Amino acid sequence: MPVKVYKKNSAGRRFSSVDTFEDITKHRPEKSLLSKPTRRNGRSLGLITVRHRGGGESRYYRMVDFKQQKYDAGAVVLGIEYDPNRGARIALIQYEDGTKSYILAPLNIKVGEKVLSSLNKIEAKLGNRMPLEHIPVGYFVHNVELQPTTGGKFGRGAGN
Repeated sequence: MPVKVYKKNSAGRRFSSVDTFEDITKHRPEKSLLSKPTRRNGRSLGLITVRHRGGGESRYYRMVDFKQQKYDAGAVVLGIEYDPNRGARIALIQYEDGTKSYILAPLNIKVGEKVLSSLNKIEAKLGNRMPLEHIPVGYFVHNVELQPTTGGKFGRGAGN
């Protein structure tokens, strides 16, 4: 993720930086993988209990597949997207059977690359998912499961 660092023109600009969004290739989310969480807006039973909580833009939640339990089925990266609910980028992938899914995008993954999830030893490359015992020493890991088949809980920054 490229980062733009501002010049120190004033005290407010000192130490400030923003994402440049150059790595994003897809700007509209996949509608079948969206859900809209309910917002309470400071209300309990319809009565305002906390003030100054109204309005705001509704944010859709992208359903990210942290388990990736389609083993030994190849998938192709269709696009890299921005997710307002997390710091890491997400990648839209399409499996060989046509189903689409979001995964956490590893750093420097490109559109069109193939990713694979397997319980056996496979080639260690960007986006492949396998048990820790098969990953070479010194290789970058993210989205680590603490218990088998529970989904990734640790290291979800994916290269941040």
